[in-house]
Amino acid sequence: MNLISPDIPGLVWAYRFVPGESRCRRIAADSPVESLEAGEDWVWLHLALSDARTPALIERIGNLPQEAIATLTSHDTQAAITVADDVVHGTLVDFERTFDAVTQTIGWLHFAVSDRMIITTRLHPLRSVDRVKAAVEKSARCRRPIDLFEMLVVEFQRTLITLVLELTEELNVIEDHVYGEAGHSKQPGLAPLRRTVVRLHRHLRTVLALLRRAGALEEDEVPPGFIDVAERLSDRLEAVDRDVFALQERARLLHEEIDSKISSETNRHLYILSLMTAFLLPPTLVTGFFGMNTGALPFSEGSGTAFAGMLIASSMGLAWIVLKRIGII
Repeated sequence: MNLISPDIPGLVWAYRFVPGESRCRRIAADSPVESLEAGEDWVWLHLALSDARTPALIERIGNLPQEAIATLTSHDTQAAITVADDVVHGTLVDFERTFDAVTQTIGWLHFAVSDRMIITTRLHPLRSVDRVKAAVEKSARCRRPIDLFEMLVVEFQRTLITLVLELTEELNVIEDHVYGEAGHSKQPGLAPLRRTVVRLHRHLRTVLALLRRAGALEEDEVPPGFIDVAERLSDRLEAVDRDVFALQERARLLHEEIDSKISSETNRHLYILSLMTAFLLPPTLVTGFFGMNTGALPFSEGSGTAFAGMLIASSMGLAWIVLKRIGII
């Protein structure tokens, strides 16, 4: 990453796609800004929002409408897809990555697609975007910027499938513990898993709704090819969304099973406590009676302790008979 270039500040990478060529060309960080819009080819510009100079650069290039510029420079954490002035712009959900590992932390990719350029911005490194970069370096299969936009969403879908498989394995382990012979009723790993799945399902449904709404526009209101791309992406994301929803239902049922086990265990403890209270109440009355500081108490002389003990044992036996007859034990 080059964050100190005087010409293209905040540049993560930039590629030029020339019609008829099988490989794209990487644009150097010290290239002048004017070169980005020269020629008949189109450009993919990926910028980092961590550089404070990035918004000023975006305003200089692309001849983008103000709504698209605001989208590219914002820090919104909500999915959005908008079509205005033949430019598709918005925010897509992705997953952040570190230098040495992938994570399940949700990140956000801001984009704007015109007929000559696609600009993407992000605050943290994203998993799907890096995979698209590796793919276009091997083979420039994108003829138009809208095709690269489709690649970004398709790669997110593939990443999401991998994440669903990982979450499924985690859920399988938790289910084995809960439904196993040990009957573990508490699983701290279920809560973060459910939180991740719920967030994914919510963002997926939002992206699907936005794609369908944008795809329902008239062809003269959207860039060429966008309607076909929106239909294909909707079908892909719909299939993944069903898997995420099924995972969400499994997690919900497992949570209910854990709650049921906890409730059953609590009821059993209350049952034992109630039995102990019922058994000990008659002896408590007996000891309370003999402990009163009054005169002429029974067994106050001679071997009264033995008789009092027999009375206590008899009261406990009578309590057991009564509880047994009424069906409590």
